[in-house]
Amino acid sequence: MSNPSAHPTYDNKEPLQPPPYSYREHPPNSGYYPHLGGYPEPVPPLETIPINFSGINGTEGNGAFSSADWDVKKVRHNFIRKVYSILSVQLLVTVGIVAVFTFVTPVSSFVRRNVAVYYVSYGVFLVTYLVLACCEGPRRRFPWNIILLSIFTLALSFMTGTIASMYDTKAVILAMIITAIVAIIVTIFCFQTKVDFTSCTGLFCVLTIVFIVTAIITAIVLSFKYVYWLHMLYAAIGAIVFTLFLAYDTQLVLGNKKFALSAEDYISGALEIYIDVVRLFTFLLQIVGGRK
Repeated sequence: MSNPSAHPTYDNKEPLQPPPYSYREHPPNSGYYPHLGGYPEPVPPLETIPINFSGINGTEGNGAFSSADWDVKKVRHNFIRKVYSILSVQLLVTVGIVAVFTFVTPVSSFVRRNVAVYYVSYGVFLVTYLVLACCEGPRRRFPWNIILLSIFTLALSFMTGTIASMYDTKAVILAMIITAIVAIIVTIFCFQTKVDFTSCTGLFCVLTIVFIVTAIITAIVLSFKYVYWLHMLYAAIGAIVFTLFLAYDTQLVLGNKKFALSAEDYISGALEIYIDVVRLFTFLLQIVGGRK
């Protein structure tokens, strides 16, 4: 029996039979189902969810912190806690050395007679600061970052102790109290304020230039003749500038403004805030203190 050359026609008019349809209009496997009433309703596309390939605790596979991880509160809080823990140790060491240089009379007399102690500590301070500020490798690599920061802290503490030994004990205590109050007020202000100091980077560059020029002029004038009002003006400008720098560096550490430090730069955060506090103390000491 031979196969028909064409498809059979639908001449059956029974009501139970399905209506005829054309193979040409709806070929097989086209998705058309006449017994279901035609084509099915289109299925809406599913929403895609981005996959986070970062590692455990907000770190990527290479150990670096991404910008998204920095926004995580846990990472930020850990970073702030680490910075202020290091800063607390630095300030305790500095306060201890300043107290020894101020209250222990033999030590105070020795450093006043031997100015070389100040210049040696200044040299160590400058070298370690340049290494920590300019070299990313030693600054982020443990334990070299802690070793360099410890040497830096001791050097700046010896410098500050030498300066404090030349002033009255009451003036040193008063300058410490004022410095602590100012630092606490600035820190609380930076936590609460909506003012973004980090967006004024150009202004802080101008302030730095003004301070450096004022320091050079003051050093030249005072080397020939001591001028009291010029010395007080320089100390007041220095105290104001480093108070502003303290607010700027604090917001960089908090990371809730336009610019922020990387989560790996906890050494830089502690270093800058520590310098701001110590320099603020030395300028306040010049304002409130009387030389021995």
